[in-house]
Amino acid sequence: MSGVGATAVLPGYDGTSPFPGADDHPPIGAAQLWVTAAIAVVPFAALLAGAWLAWGNGVSPADLILAAIFYAVTGLGVTVGFHRLLTHGSFAARPWLRVALAIAGSMSFEGNVIDWVAAHRRHHAFTDRPGDPHSPYRYGTGPRGQLRGLAHAHLGWLFRGEEIPAERYAPDLLADPATVRVARAFPLLSVASLALPFLAGWIISGELYGGFTAFIWAGLVRVALLQHVTWSVNSLCHVIGTRPFTTRRHDRSTNLWPLALLSFGESWHNGHHSEPTCARHGLDRRQIDLSAGLIRGFELLGWATDVRWPDEDRVRRRRRTEMPDPRHERHGSV
Repeated sequence: MSGVGATAVLPGYDGTSPFPGADDHPPIGAAQLWVTAAIAVVPFAALLAGAWLAWGNGVSPADLILAAIFYAVTGLGVTVGFHRLLTHGSFAARPWLRVALAIAGSMSFEGNVIDWVAAHRRHHAFTDRPGDPHSPYRYGTGPRGQLRGLAHAHLGWLFRGEEIPAERYAPDLLADPATVRVARAFPLLSVASLALPFLAGWIISGELYGGFTAFIWAGLVRVALLQHVTWSVNSLCHVIGTRPFTTRRHDRSTNLWPLALLSFGESWHNGHHSEPTCARHGLDRRQIDLSAGLIRGFELLGWATDVRWPDEDRVRRRRRTEMPDPRHERHGSV
């Protein structure tokens, strides 16, 4: 993983106990609290409005098509742009494509591109160990601790005031003027992410009501679905699923096939943590990875170069022959 050096396991951490200071919650500023709450809660609340609108009337085909288009554009902006390109350097992209992917990902309402990359690089540097910003094992591996940990990994970590310095985890992005401009434009891009579905619905239907329903389904509901799929990779994909490949010590990342389509291949999370810089996360046959397919298309068009595709020998060496205790696992690297 680019931008992060090797990190040592905190002395004394046994892989099952709560993280030291797990219940310490740095204060979060009032403005950040309200903004985070609005980003996380308002799209989910729109599901209720959508259900009420659909009661007895259904959802128009135009709204569903617009929702699918915006879900794909913004979702692939996150998976291909934020994650595989900017966080891990799985391929090199033409400058205009790099910016376009960063803009598309910024319209997902998951934070500005630099903060997103910094948080994810820290996650890889400390996966499921003290220092991981969203490990579901923060409160230990007992039943109560696991439930608290899942809530923390899915959403709760966003409401903590812990700083993740971009100067340490994303200095390459801070040094890129184009990426800095996209990061600063995050509020405007968030507005555009909701305004464009409204305008498209209004134009297609010829009525303001058509714009309103598109705003609900292709705007807010689409954002809510994408957010929770992304957050499920943070939470569920470290607790539920299979672990066919070796990873770093204490890393419990899993492959969770039911999320493969909605996450555009991100839920092959164990494969990703085994080979973080690989452009394809689904390392086995018949593992659908739409993000890798898009990168392949970019490569064929000459828009992407230096793509890091899976190496069969490395994949074979990293495949498990048994299921080791994750407390003592020391395989793999970032």
